[in-house]
Amino acid sequence: MENYSFLQKFLHDFVLSKKIINKSLFEIEKILFLKNQNIRNEPHIFISGMPRSGTTSLLNFIYFSNEFGSLKYKNLPFVFSPNFSKLLNKKNIAKKERAHKDGILYDINSPEAFDEIFFSYNSEFIKNELLNYIQLILISEKKKRYLSKNNSNYERINLIRSLLPNSFFLIPIREPLHHSYSLYKQHLLFSELQSQNDFVRRYMNYLGHNEFGLNHRSWNKPIKFKNFNTVDYWLEQWFLFYKNIYDNINLSESCLIVVYEELTNTNYIKKLIETLNINRLDNLNFNYFRNSNKKMIDINYDENNYQKAVILYDKFKEKFHNF
Repeated sequence: MENYSFLQKFLHDFVLSKKIINKSLFEIEKILFLKNQNIRNEPHIFISGMPRSGTTSLLNFIYFSNEFGSLKYKNLPFVFSPNFSKLLNKKNIAKKERAHKDGILYDINSPEAFDEIFFSYNSEFIKNELLNYIQLILISEKKKRYLSKNNSNYERINLIRSLLPNSFFLIPIREPLHHSYSLYKQHLLFSELQSQNDFVRRYMNYLGHNEFGLNHRSWNKPIKFKNFNTVDYWLEQWFLFYKNIYDNINLSESCLIVVYEELTNTNYIKKLIETLNINRLDNLNFNYFRNSNKKMIDINYDENNYQKAVILYDKFKEKFHNF
């Protein structure tokens, strides 16, 4: 996004900033491509939760099974027209590291979290059109199961489940200090990127990515720590976020907590894959994940703030360690 040409920036600004254009393209897409296949009872997968907890790695790993359809970079900026945009963007580019500078590589065929643009519309539109939208994505990918990574979908589990009752929801959790430090560093990185290039800020706004950067929005109202540029703010947000998950979301066989630190455990991954009813295992690399928590963190933080988070983290591991 930071290296987009003038034309690419213009197209993104023009298409993504005007909902009437998206809706119009969506209606045309339905006329041309929609087949009204029954996807309601398929076991789709929705990855959600806090960023920097392994959500993108989970997305890529599961997508490698070749069992799922998902939105990709090639669908931008026409995310409401997955079949049309697929026809437009046929030329591939070499993989490169994403702006997060976290070692994750992508190209135009990589899946990503773009369906928040759809979910930014009103609830009536979502209820009426979600099945159509997902079906169009699956038609473009020639698949039967949908795979989504959307950090905000934990708030919509009941809505999605009412429309797609056999879906799985994955909510990763990561050791709080390493997780909070990663969020803090990403916030500083994207704040600098957005200060230097305002298109990066606009681009992230269009996609609903306000997790960090100049337009960061807190997941919960800060209580004691309000300065975004301190790790204690992110630690408190970690605690409030997962406390809300623990208290209010019905975690069950279809709504799973995934422990980030266990993703390097082959047996853990195999049990997860089995639970998710993924059958095509030949393309899966069970050594795909790496644990970024090995880095030493040398930064001051409030010990009470941290201990509250650790106690909650241990509760999650004790209660939801196995699928």
